[in-house]
Amino acid sequence: MRGDLRWAWAEIDLDAVRHNIRTIRERVAPSAVWAVVKANGYGHGSVDVARAAIEAGAEGLCVALVQEGIDLRRAGVDAPILLLSEQPPELASAIIEYRLTPSVYRREFLEALAREAPSGLPVHLLVDTGMQRVGTHPHAAASMAAAIAQRAPAVRLAGVFTHLAVADDPSPASVEFTDRQLSKFAKVLEQLPPVPLVHIANSAGALAHPAARQSMVRVGIAMYGIAPSDALDDLCSDLRPAMELRSRVSFVKQVRSGSAISYGLKHTFSRDTTVATVPLGYADGVPRRLSEVGGEVLIAGRRCPIVGVVTMDQLMVDCGDHDVRVGDDVTLIGEQGGETIRAEDWARRLGTIGYEIVCGISERIPRVPRRSIDN
Repeated sequence: MRGDLRWAWAEIDLDAVRHNIRTIRERVAPSAVWAVVKANGYGHGSVDVARAAIEAGAEGLCVALVQEGIDLRRAGVDAPILLLSEQPPELASAIIEYRLTPSVYRREFLEALAREAPSGLPVHLLVDTGMQRVGTHPHAAASMAAAIAQRAPAVRLAGVFTHLAVADDPSPASVEFTDRQLSKFAKVLEQLPPVPLVHIANSAGALAHPAARQSMVRVGIAMYGIAPSDALDDLCSDLRPAMELRSRVSFVKQVRSGSAISYGLKHTFSRDTTVATVPLGYADGVPRRLSEVGGEVLIAGRRCPIVGVVTMDQLMVDCGDHDVRVGDDVTLIGEQGGETIRAEDWARRLGTIGYEIVCGISERIPRVPRRSIDN
């Protein structure tokens, strides 16, 4: 299927997802693992990733939007699904209909849920311990928990959680901030009745901060085999990347020294060379300025630099004096011939994070699930 629709596709290694979930489960035991599959599974395909994660032992799933939860339910996924933030009040009925677990931190949203008269709807109380994004203030957490209890049996407090702001940064100042968040959260728990699920850790917290491993951890980026940050790369050495972005050469030509290429003619060749065109571009998630920061692709196991501005649907590659032909395989992210380009490599060059790279691979790129040869 990979080349049937177009000469660009993303291969999704679901066995890598399974391996990563099993590996993380062993590392964080006895904490349970819930898999974060928001943003279409970080660009990997939420339904396939969710199924693979559950098969490997994930006990629940996390999403950002009601529609993401609905899509999973309609695909037959039956595991618990946690909405990581409050949703528009008008979606309360859909949350109940599709058996989603909402996060709450405002009484207005709690009231919207209770008005739908559910029976024992589990909710998770989100406490803001320093992220300063959303969540109830630690001083108000006990009051909010009491408000939830007052609306029984319509709703019940099934979980309480917070989110770490700098868990991916091992610098002393950031570690101190994380410790303060953990301390604030511990004081909140002292004020609450026993709660079935307590969770703090995202991928970085689960890997780098054992104290953040409560009854469950929320594993996102690490499940896809991508380090939360360069500083935590060594903690991810036993994880496997789940996405490879591939294409084929669509055109080959010889260019002369002194000629320029692509929009703006910003790249001028210093020698006669062979240029290959690859049929995907920034509309597919390849950043327009990747060539400006040293972006490369792999052709026949050799690194070839991207030259000229990446266009909407195509990019060009300097292949030197190598023999390149139309139809040759091109690897943008992944392994070929013993060479590897990682999403983290793109991120490092572009001054961003691996999350943004894989989430940015657009829906124009077909996702093709595959199984690892060695699993």
